Amino acid sequence: MKQNNNSRRINEQAREKLAHILLFDIADPDLSLVTLTGVEVSIDKTFMRAYVSCAPERYEQVSAALQRAKGHVRSLLGHALGWRVTPEIDFEIDSTADEAERISRALMDVPPTMSVAKDAEGYPLPAAAEAETDEGK
Repeated sequence: MKQNNNSRRINEQAREKLAHILLFDIADPDLSLVTLTGVEVSIDKTFMRAYVSCAPERYEQVSAALQRAKGHVRSLLGHALGWRVTPEIDFEIDSTADEAERISRALMDVPPTMSVAKDAEGYPLPAAAEAETDEGK
């Protein structure tokens, strides 16, 4: 969504209130160790998308718990925000941290062929190939 100062302020306000509700007012053990990573509120404040992150093996469990608690969370959020309308809430699992970790692990596992000297087309240089055969003897 397009951001301006007003929408940033509204998003931040909604994020703070929703985080407080999830932390202190919801007593579902399935929602333990869940982090609210971001909130986007529509211009007319009728819709809100909340991004949460958790361990990858708990995605389905947390999604089901958020769906069960959605009505109660919306009611509490309406009272906390004091806006004329209470936004519909759509919870989405934010997997960007998990993807970044997967990419980081992939970059750590560099194949041994990457250290071989290559020409402009990506083929091994002949001197490098001979040096490898000499080392193998």
